[in-house]
Amino acid sequence: MAVIPVNIAGAPYEVRIETGLLAAAGQHCRPFIRGGKVAVVTDERVAAAWRETVAGSLLAAGIASAWLVLPAGETTKSWEHLARTADWLLEQGVERKDSVIALGGGVIGDLTGFAASMVKRGCGFIQMPTTLLAQVDSSVGGKTAINTAAGKNLVGAFHQPVLVLADPLALDTLPPRETRAGYAEVVKYGLIDDAAFFHWCEAHGPALLAGDAKAREHAIATSVAAKARIVAADEKETLGVRALLNLGHTFGHALEAETGFSDRLLHGEGVALGLVLAARYSARIGLMAGQDAERVAAHIGAAGLPASLGTLGLSCDGARLKSHMLHDKKMDAGTLPFLLMRGIGETFLANDVDLVDVAAFLDAELARG
Repeated sequence: MAVIPVNIAGAPYEVRIETGLLAAAGQHCRPFIRGGKVAVVTDERVAAAWRETVAGSLLAAGIASAWLVLPAGETTKSWEHLARTADWLLEQGVERKDSVIALGGGVIGDLTGFAASMVKRGCGFIQMPTTLLAQVDSSVGGKTAINTAAGKNLVGAFHQPVLVLADPLALDTLPPRETRAGYAEVVKYGLIDDAAFFHWCEAHGPALLAGDAKAREHAIATSVAAKARIVAADEKETLGVRALLNLGHTFGHALEAETGFSDRLLHGEGVALGLVLAARYSARIGLMAGQDAERVAAHIGAAGLPASLGTLGLSCDGARLKSHMLHDKKMDAGTLPFLLMRGIGETFLANDVDLVDVAAFLDAELARG
């Protein structure tokens, strides 16, 4: 089992990664569960695949479980379901020193973590991520949030879990599209500051996506270790270090907003295309070699992810996509910082990007086809 510490000052925890871990969840959770009962929040798809396994493992460790099963999908990250989840946790008698379990992908992890940050002014929670995206990214670092009409993840809180249990076996129950979407976040870590890992992705990404256990475990462990290092250095994104994790997200979130935060474009697919756009825009303004930008696009496309803006069939222009970006969480005094690249593995935060030029670039990309 890979055990990766996340050394947050005052709130350290471990990410444990092993195939078959959900079947042993009870023994790992036992030290964090007071008394003989725990509240579990999940969604309909995950419950169908994993409720029996996790509930049985908890019971074997002497822990009964109460379950809230929510609808699957991005629309669950809403005020309505946040209120429903918080009210249900209170009905279960959750206290400040208790821990609740989030069993699911990024939607369930974000929603449950945000509810846990509010209940009794903050109770503990355990992340059991069941998607590749959640295992390598959203379950680690303590960012919790819901979506609103104004944009994605604009209402939330920093609330660290007490434990993360990542079982690559859970990926076997995912549709291939979900796994591909999560792979975008794996590639992201190579592009941020680890060119060797990007090379590894080019060589082993197909095996990972095909279900190779060793490739999965290596990718998850490497990604988590990278995120843990960045988060420990800048937990609440005040120093500019943690902002590196948003590579591809400024473009990606704008695309998600334009497609209504729906299954038309999954979050990871938006990030994937955002990585391509960040690379191509970096090349446009002379920061990155054009051949490196196209290398990024080629790998994203080879993984079965969207690598060209024109293929989405959007009925908008660059100015409209730019307007979505103005709701980005990174906006500061009217300026929108962008994550750009000087090369593969050389991401930096740029504070002087011309948004008019970004809109013109997006118009060109929409026309690219």
